[in-house]
Amino acid sequence: MLLAGIMIFSVTACGSTQTANVNENTSDVSDGTQDNTDIQTTAADGKSIVIYFSGSGNTKRVAEFVADEAGADIFELVPVNPYTDDDLNWRDSDRRVNKEHDNPELQDIELTTIDIPDWDSYDTVFIGYPIWWQEAAWPINNFVKGNDFTDKKVIPFCTSTSSGFGESGSKLAKIAGTGTWIDGMRFSENVAESDVREWVRSLDLE
Repeated sequence: MLLAGIMIFSVTACGSTQTANVNENTSDVSDGTQDNTDIQTTAADGKSIVIYFSGSGNTKRVAEFVADEAGADIFELVPVNPYTDDDLNWRDSDRRVNKEHDNPELQDIELTTIDIPDWDSYDTVFIGYPIWWQEAAWPINNFVKGNDFTDKKVIPFCTSTSSGFGESGSKLAKIAGTGTWIDGMRFSENVAESDVREWVRSLDLE
């Protein structure tokens, strides 16, 4: 009987160790399969999504906080010809962003895609962008033009060094022509994570 008890204890201990290792490996695989160019799902019901364009990374940071707090999916809009740090140097009149600002015909920025998988399943859409010259950064425009926001609540947010939110949200709503667009929020480039999360909670999305 003593020998049988020892054998049972040994089998039980080995089984527990194997289960722990499987769980750790599953976690590692999950973390390694994310792709910033695709939709990242954090919500079980898929009813909310954060869609954003980010030039220098500030809007991306805020978008990730918004998506996490809202339990939303997240999708980054990427120009076919991405902006470099030099392109975004607005202090130099010869840089791309200045040339586009001065020549509106150059603001038709082609994106790698404007199609969101299962678009019809989302009833709340956050749209994030940097402010350029008191306007929503124009790379966001083709996405807004090319999608139907009917029956969707649209919540814009932006980041900037000093400019306010201004009319950026209302102008995007006019471009869209559909959807229920609510007042948006402007965040500083170094906004605290807690402030972003507090704003999302204030929206009462339940």
